[in-house]
Amino acid sequence: MTQLSNDLDTLSRWRLVLGRDAEKHGISLGGGGVGGAGAGSEQGELERIEQLVGFLFEQGQGSSTAGGARPQDRTGGAGGSTMTVPKWVDGVSELFPHQVKEVMEKELVRRRGLSELLEKPELLEKIEPNEDLVKTLLIHKDLLNPKARVLARKIIDQVVQELKNKIKLQVEQAINGAILRDRHAPRRVYRNLDLKTTVKRNLRNYDPDKERLLVDRLYFFASERKRKPWHIIVTVDQSGSMLDSAIFSAVMASIFYELPSMKTSMVLFDTQVVDISDKVGEPVDVLLSINLGGGTDITSALMYSQQLVREPGRTIVVLISDFFEGRDERDLINQVRIMFDSGIRMIGLGALGYDARPEFNKATAKKLRKVGMDILVCTPQRLAECIAKIIRG
Repeated sequence: MTQLSNDLDTLSRWRLVLGRDAEKHGISLGGGGVGGAGAGSEQGELERIEQLVGFLFEQGQGSSTAGGARPQDRTGGAGGSTMTVPKWVDGVSELFPHQVKEVMEKELVRRRGLSELLEKPELLEKIEPNEDLVKTLLIHKDLLNPKARVLARKIIDQVVQELKNKIKLQVEQAINGAILRDRHAPRRVYRNLDLKTTVKRNLRNYDPDKERLLVDRLYFFASERKRKPWHIIVTVDQSGSMLDSAIFSAVMASIFYELPSMKTSMVLFDTQVVDISDKVGEPVDVLLSINLGGGTDITSALMYSQQLVREPGRTIVVLISDFFEGRDERDLINQVRIMFDSGIRMIGLGALGYDARPEFNKATAKKLRKVGMDILVCTPQRLAECIAKIIRG
């Protein structure tokens, strides 16, 4: 009997995986109704699970998804045809553990248009915040009613803060270490002594018996005590394909903004250029400022970024773009050459994130590399290391 139960359980699992078409081959939920006491309630639960899972894959339900992907072919579940997003959310919360619930909600956001979410704020409160939900909200933010906008902002802020906490320490360590090294110089004269750093770095040599601090290394400020900070200009393409990277760009810019001896500017562009440097400390405001779509004029964005530069030798322009220029490519190449020759360091990112799938114009990127732009597809930590390397010289 135990073996039979195990076989039926395996068949039921395969039935859930294969969908309703599996019944044509004799694979049914609950093994065709065979079982002991409670088999009926168990089969009812399996049918509910089938309906919930099938709801993710059915065609003809909802509008197009946030990522533009088409739902995969799959016949609907064994349950009725009255499943709605609210019922689905409640059912998943009841029947699945928390980790599975998160995965299924993420798929719901990715696969379905979710117009109901945009119109009914009470549903937003039930969905676990995640990056796919953030992308959906950003794409459709103009369709949100006032109450939904408030909740959307809260969801975006939660996801952004989680991302920021995940990467902040490593970014700060990489860049702060480079800045500290940049601040100190070998001119060992008393007026340049950095007393605070000297004491802090030598505390391990404190002799409690003699109540003395033994100093084995002195630290000195550069002779120019008020040396200008490094200037990071984050220039972000608003193309729809760059949304993942735009989210990480907003987070990174907010981390740069909080670093000492670092000035941060941020520019968004399509065919127009928008300077949002006044919002860079608030990544949610940055993301809600993004208007996806439209053409692309990278050259104009870089020309504007150049106007923000005061000290080229201490400026790094980080361009996040797919490098598909909407105007003559030669204009872009020439602009990058001019900026590089002036002393500005330039980093071009075809993608920024952990799971980013870069689809950028590699031919143009290669030409930009030849005239001075470093081209990367990288994680936030790798970008921080690249910036630190530039600062260290």
